[in-house]
Amino acid sequence: MKAKIYSTAICPYCVRAKMLLEKRNIEYVEYRVDLDEKVFEEMLNLSNGRQSVPQIFIDNQHVGGFDDLVDLDLEGGLDNND
Repeated sequence: MKAKIYSTAICPYCVRAKMLLEKRNIEYVEYRVDLDEKVFEEMLNLSNGRQSVPQIFIDNQHVGGFDDLVDLDLEGGLDNND
């Protein structure tokens, strides 16, 4: 299981999302939308226009934001069997 997270420097939900991924031993790559306009545009395209951060993708599937990630975890969707 691999994750991508689009984030900014001052985003408490981004920090919490990364902590949850780490707790579940899920590798992730972080893309900072506040540092690169092209990364922000990429996030918009991949997330169907969602502008809030974090935007999280697992195995190239859009999960959504932090609350969506927590819901997925509660449903057992973050059980990393790799």
